[in-house]
Amino acid sequence: MTLETPLKSGQAATIHSASIVGLAACVPPRTVGNDHFPEQFGDDVADVTKMTGVVTRRWVDETTTTADLCVAAGEKLLADIDWDPASVDALIFISQTPDYRLPATAAVMQPRLNLRPGIIAFDVNLGCSAYPYGLWLAMSMVQTGAARRVLLAVGDTSSRVVDPTDRATAMLFGDAGTVTAIEYDEEAAAAHFILGTDGRGSNNLIIPCGGFREQTHEKTSNEQDKLFMDGGEIFTFTLKAVPTLVSETMQVAGKTADDYDHFLFHQANTFMIQHLAKKAKLPGEKVPINIDAFGNTSSATIPLLMCDKLGDELVSGCVRLGMFGFGVGYSWGGASIDLGKLKSAALITL
Repeated sequence: MTLETPLKSGQAATIHSASIVGLAACVPPRTVGNDHFPEQFGDDVADVTKMTGVVTRRWVDETTTTADLCVAAGEKLLADIDWDPASVDALIFISQTPDYRLPATAAVMQPRLNLRPGIIAFDVNLGCSAYPYGLWLAMSMVQTGAARRVLLAVGDTSSRVVDPTDRATAMLFGDAGTVTAIEYDEEAAAAHFILGTDGRGSNNLIIPCGGFREQTHEKTSNEQDKLFMDGGEIFTFTLKAVPTLVSETMQVAGKTADDYDHFLFHQANTFMIQHLAKKAKLPGEKVPINIDAFGNTSSATIPLLMCDKLGDELVSGCVRLGMFGFGVGYSWGGASIDLGKLKSAALITL
């Protein structure tokens, strides 16, 4: 891994000898349309829809977890790419909706995926920036020799933590789980990353209780156990951080916008994505959007977007992608990655 000089947008790194073999995404079967909300929010539904772009979203039931979605995606992926589960050396689970506070959800998922005892398995707590961070972490492990084959599970079931009376979040979020397979490949093209954090904005997108800072012993659904989002502050942060992240990610990779096939943004909301693309001077036709069908699936948005909008393209040829995750933390990550002909880019329903 080559470490670069710190940039305005964050820390830069270049990774060699690691490639993405395939990925799969899983969404729950329940589709929730905007006709679910008029009784709660009345005329506000149209205004929220216009801003976010969300028309439908997928929600889990009360017993389904992020791990369930990721396990289904992982089983599909392993079958598609013909990996023996015994050949997997590491499992990374990145989410902010784990099965438990302890143990690590990765440990629970390891036997469910029939992965052998003795592998590396751990959780990472990240949301909107999770996929670039996760690819950097998994590829770093491969490059250093810690693991030759890694499964990166990334997903969230945010519908289970939103406040149903809060229009800012109740209509925005959807659920999804994804798994990506990364392995050692000495012929792999270099992958470039920029990663950054500014925790001064951490209180603007937060679930105040549930950890140990603000414990509650009430068994009722206290509003502090639900997701709080200051949309205005998040939007301001995004407009400041992301255009620079886009330009510096391309700078680190030595590329221009013309060199990329697609630019994949975290699906925060439609207006924001279109505004960011315009501000970064990216061609609109290279910026796919699917938040209208799935909502904001937090950590899963980029890999879900890949399977949903680019699946056929990813399995049929070589593609260069720019990826940009940003939000809760505040945290952000950019990636410039060349993908060969993938063995899988499947989207399934649980």
